[in-house]
Formats: sequence, structure tokens, C-alpha cells
Amino acid sequence: MWLKSFVAASLLQVSVAGIAHAKGPFGSVNVGNWIGGAFSNDETGAFSHCAATTPYANGVILVVSQNSAGTWSLAFASPSYRFNKGENAAIDVTFDGQEQARLFATAYQPNMLTAIMPVNVVRTFQKASLMVATAGRAVLNFDLTSTGPVIAALANCVTKVKADGLDKAGDFTRIAAKPQPAPDKQAPPAGGKVARAKTGTGFVVSANGHVVTNNHVIDGCVGDIKGNLTGEAAMVLRVVSSDVNNDLALLQAPSTTTFKDFARIRDRSIRSGDSVIVIGFPFHGLLTSDFTVTTGIASSLSGMRNDTRFLQISAPVQPGNSGGPLFDTTGQIVGVVTAKIPALRIVAATGNIPENINFAIKTGMLRDFLDNSVVPYQTAEPKGELKGELKTTDIAGNARPYTMLISCNGTEQADAKR
Repeated sequence: MWLKSFVAASLLQVSVAGIAHAKGPFGSVNVGNWIGGAFSNDETGAFSHCAATTPYANGVILVVSQNSAGTWSLAFASPSYRFNKGENAAIDVTFDGQEQARLFATAYQPNMLTAIMPVNVVRTFQKASLMVATAGRAVLNFDLTSTGPVIAALANCVTKVKADGLDKAGDFTRIAAKPQPAPDKQAPPAGGKVARAKTGTGFVVSANGHVVTNNHVIDGCVGDIKGNLTGEAAMVLRVVSSDVNNDLALLQAPSTTTFKDFARIRDRSIRSGDSVIVIGFPFHGLLTSDFTVTTGIASSLSGMRNDTRFLQISAPVQPGNSGGPLFDTTGQIVGVVTAKIPALRIVAATGNIPENINFAIKTGMLRDFLDNSVVPYQTAEPKGELKGELKTTDIAGNARPYTMLISCNGTEQADAKR
């Protein structure tokens, strides 16, 4: 009972502003051993923060919080702690034995140290499996099970409470998708346009079934959006978020589906002249039902009119490749295939037919998009030695469990935008 009471007190106390008088929880966050919800400032009644906590066998309770201004914090609490109010401490945290950061914590309460977490630390925290915290001579290990979904739930909590208020707080673990009409009650497309099948490609970037594709692949979809792995039954995907300006969309598979294999994103930029591999489903229904593989190089580090969001690639792509993965020779993602050069316009302007000029969205834009959507993706360092490279056949084989055919019914008008 004492532990439950202390956990509740820890949730109430944590805030980067050091608010001791808090009330809650409103709604709930329940992920694995993490529990929490939304909290208000008891003096003003205004929304203060969303927090979740979990106890460890080492006697320390971790508390993760995001306040109403969007700032993240990490707190270390224990009934055995005896700090002076305002006391400061430096805490070094190491994730999975590799990435390290120094947090500067303050004791707003005698039994708790609270530190602001920079965004890059939040990203690592949500993706890591183990955290080692060192303060002076104390060294503590923390299993970070379920930190990915708990960070997502807390971000959802802050967004929902700011939009709807504390009185409408609910289960923040369930991140609702935009409702879509059931197929048997589907309304006719606007303007009487005939619905037709449209397809593209996507790829899984997390064990939770997050799928990346182009926004233009799903734009104008009527009814369900479906994803197919080669040789497997279709699954209905829900839209999590989209970015029209950068032509990215994030979908998610049903919660009952798990993925042991998913794409890793290259941690450093590709170089002009590096070899690339494109995998996708071009002209699905006319060509093979399996994905196709093409190769080329990164021709340029910018797109049309020096647009630095894109790579120019020589690997052939066709309608249906949109949204698919672009790999380096070690099998890591270096871009998202997005477009061909408009050949007819180039012919009209120059009298020449362009060849092998295609484009992909760079990983910098992709990672920013995934970070904003709080997706627990993984990155990997490029392997410089030749022995780190894979055969194209091996890259294709490794990509099979996470490269998807994306399909839906769309209007002719929407399809023309592609």
C-alpha cells in the first residue's frame, strides 16, 4: 500500500516547474507497468502535465512527464531519498551501452530528482531497451520495456487535454484514428466520380506496425486502406498522421499484428554516387504480384530546382513505386521513393526525353516526420567496409517481411493527382 501511495504522490509532484500542488489523475495511461494520466495545478485548476510512472526492484521509481508547454522531463523518485529543496545533481544516462547524455536534475521535493529531457534524449529513451543511470557513485539499471508506447500515450494525453479539456479526459493509450465509412455504407464519391483501385508501396518502421508511405498514395482514398505483405492476407491500416508538404503519410497495422522485422533508417546522409536499391509494387495487376527490385545510384543530393528535401536517383521507378523504400548497399533506408520527373513536360520544354531521373525524400525529412508522430523507429550506422555490404538479392529477401503493397479505392480525380 505504501508503494502505491508513493507512486501516486510521485505522479502528482513531477513537473519541470516544480509544482507541488497538483490534482489528478484525469483519464488514464496504462502501458505495461506504466500508469498515469493528466494532472492540473491545484491552485489554479489549469492543466499542468501528463505523467506516467513505474517502480523498479532497485527501489527507484521512474516518472516520465510532458507538461502543457510540450517540455519532457524524467524524474527519479524513492522514499529513501533525502534531498534539500533546490539541490542539483548531474545524472549520466547511457542507452543500450552506446548513446550517452548528461541530465541536470533538481530536487523540487525531498524524495525526487527531476530533469528536463531534450528532444534527442526523448527519442533515444523511447527506442532503447536498457538505461544505465550514474550519479556520483550510484549506478542503477532500468529496463525500458514499453517506453515507446508510453511516450506516445503521454504525447496524446497532452494534445487531447489541450484540445478538449480535463473534463473529457479518457484512455490516452488509445490513439484514435480518423473514422472511415464502412464499405457496405460507403457514400458515392463527390461529383459522381467513379471509384477505381489505386496502389502504392509502404514499409514498416516499428515493431508496433507503423507503416510509412507517400501522402499522395492515400490522398483521396475512399473506404479502407489496405496493406499486403507478399503472399499474406490484406490488413486494414489506419491513418495516424500525414504531411502534405513533404508527401509523407504514417499508417498503422491492427494492434493484434506484430512485426519481428522492420526497416532501419540510416543514421548519416548518403553521398552523391552511392549505389541505391528501390523495392516496390509498380503497375500492380499488370506486372508481377510480387515486388520488383531496381538498382542505380544517388545522382544528386537535391531534387527539382535544388530542393534539398529530395535525392535524385537513377534507379528506374514507375507508378506504384511511390512510398517505397530506398536502400543503401547495407540494407538501410536512405530515402522514400516519391516521384518520376514529368517526362512530357520536359519533352515539351527541351525536345529531349529524360531518362532515369527520379526522386526520393531524404531520411532527414522522414526522421523529423516520425519524431513528430512519436514513432519508435530504429536507426543504424552505415557500414563503411566492403564486408558490410550485402548482395541485392539479400537486401530484397530481408525487405520482404516489411515491404507492403498499399491499396484503396480512390476517385479518378484523386488518382489524377498522382
